[in-house]
Order: sequence, then structure tokens, then C-alpha cells
Amino acid sequence: MRPTVKDVAKLAGVSPKTVSNVINGVVFVRPETRARVESALSELDYVPNMSARGLRNGRSGMIALALPDLLRPYSAEIVHLVVELAHERGWGVQIEQTASEPKREFELLSKARAYLVDGLILNPVNLDDSAVMSVGPLPPVVLIGDVDQDVVSQVAIDNVAAARDLTRHLLAKGCRRIAAVGTPEVPRGSSGAGMLVGSAESPGTAASRLRTTGYCEALEEAGVPIDPALQIPLDRWRPEGAATVVAKYLTEHELPDAFFCFTDSMASGTLSALWGAGVDVPGQTLVAGFDNILESQFMIPPLTTIDFDRRAFVAAALDLLEERMADSNAPARRVMIPHRVVERASTAR
Repeated sequence: MRPTVKDVAKLAGVSPKTVSNVINGVVFVRPETRARVESALSELDYVPNMSARGLRNGRSGMIALALPDLLRPYSAEIVHLVVELAHERGWGVQIEQTASEPKREFELLSKARAYLVDGLILNPVNLDDSAVMSVGPLPPVVLIGDVDQDVVSQVAIDNVAAARDLTRHLLAKGCRRIAAVGTPEVPRGSSGAGMLVGSAESPGTAASRLRTTGYCEALEEAGVPIDPALQIPLDRWRPEGAATVVAKYLTEHELPDAFFCFTDSMASGTLSALWGAGVDVPGQTLVAGFDNILESQFMIPPLTTIDFDRRAFVAAALDLLEERMADSNAPARRVMIPHRVVERASTAR
């Protein structure tokens, strides 16, 4: 049979309460007593009964994290930090992939309502499609990412300002024809630029709209005409997709002065396409990304990109979630994490 707290207490020669204090780590226990209890826990191979604990305190000890695409390096870094920082708070983490499907968000919200998880961290790519906007009373939920809302607490960076700053960086390098990789698809019959400044009618993800807005604002600020032919739409923000569309673009258009890729993953695909076409970076064109994933500094050439403190980003999300778990009526808050341009060789002149 599964060993119990009483079994551990008997073997260690202490009370069951002392064993609980050691397991939960919230009450001081003398080092010599803690050592005896930990030895007994190890000897009996004791595993806490989380279901029973949840019945007593109304908590499962588990939270859920749902990201759109777990294949992306950025997602892997976020998952790593959430698991590590949640562990420090005594929480387990259930990892889910929504694949940008609202149905999966609904399923996670149902789990939270059934107390199978204590709270959720969601990363919707579009607000209109997100389950948090179309259901009734919500369990503890925090959003991370780019959608603009005031229903639940959220952690984000200023995508418009970040894209504007990176475009300014390229303009300062003397670039005028700057291609943007990852913009929303322009509907047929539209004039182009007017649909790509984050309006509700423009397609694409929230991030693609916001980053396109910042890109356009920087061009307008510099007096550079916005050229729809320099906006390269891409539905799936993955390197293979960027490599394909950029390779095709190069066969049909004059080489731009620079490529502003809306993620580092797309920048890696862009660099591959340029290498395949025999284009030297940064000799003939510049390339910049967004997110500063670990691999960006090891690309050839090392990639200029937008960076932000991801540990602070994740810690803020967990703080907000803990706040919502403690008080479901707490007002929604938004925490903005600062960003910076990290200049590397891919934009050196």
C-alpha cells in the first residue's frame, strides 16, 4: 500500500504534523528533525497525495500553461522559465498547445472550473478567437503576449514601440527600402498600407498587426513612403515558412536594403534564403529579428534583435496568477516589460 504521513512520522519518530511541516516547507523545523523526516520520506518512497491535499485546501497544486506552438524556440524558453519559477512556488505545471484553436482554450478553462488546475496562463494569438472573451465567469487566468484587452490580467511588451525602435535602427543604418517579414495578409482590393496598421479589419495575428504598426510608424516618422510590396505576409511564423516566402520574394523583387523579421525564427529562415541566393549579409542587405532567442547570437552572422527580460516576464505572469488565485475579484492589471535593441553583426555596416 501507498505509505502515508503517519507511516513516515512513525519511522522518523515525530508527529504527523511535523512531517507535514517538512513536506510543505512553510513552518520552521529544526535541521536534525528535518533530516530524520527526509530520510524516512526517502526510505519509504513517499509521494504526497495531491488529490487529498486538494480536497482539504481547495487547491490541486497544479497550474496550466498553454502556448500556440511548442515547436518554436521562443516557446521552449518560456516553458522552461514557467516550470522553474513555478517549482519555486511549489506548483506543478501542465503544458498544453492550443495550435491557435479556441476549442483547446475552452477545454483548459473547463479543467480550471473543475479544480483540476488552480489557474491558467494563456497565450492567445487573436483576441476575437480567444475563449476568455466568449465564456462566462472565468477561473484564475493570466494572458501573456500581444492581444489588447482589459478583461483579465496580462503581461506583455510594447510591440508597437519595439517594432518602431528596430525599424529606426535600420533607418539609422541608411536603409530606406526595408522589407517586413511576417506582416498580415493584405485583402484583395485594399490599398495596402491602411489595412496594416492594427485595425480591427486587418487579418493576421495580434503580434503581426502591432509590429506592422510600429514598422509603418517609424517609416512615416522618417518620411519614407510605405511600400506594400515590401510587406511579406506569413501565416506560420516558422523558419521554413520564412525561407520559402523570402526565396520566392527574391526571384520577383529587387533586393531590399534590409529585412525586419517579426521573430528570430523567421530571421533564421530569411538568412537561409539569402545564403541560398548568394546574398551577403550584412554586405548587400541587413537582417534583424525579434525576441532574442538563445540561438540568435549563434546565427551566421549573429542576429540583431529585440530583447526583453523573459525571467521578469514569466515572474510577473506568475505573480498576477497568484494574485487572481488568492482573490478572484482582484482587478485586472497589465504589466509591461521593457525592451531594447540588441545590435549584432547582421546589421553592421
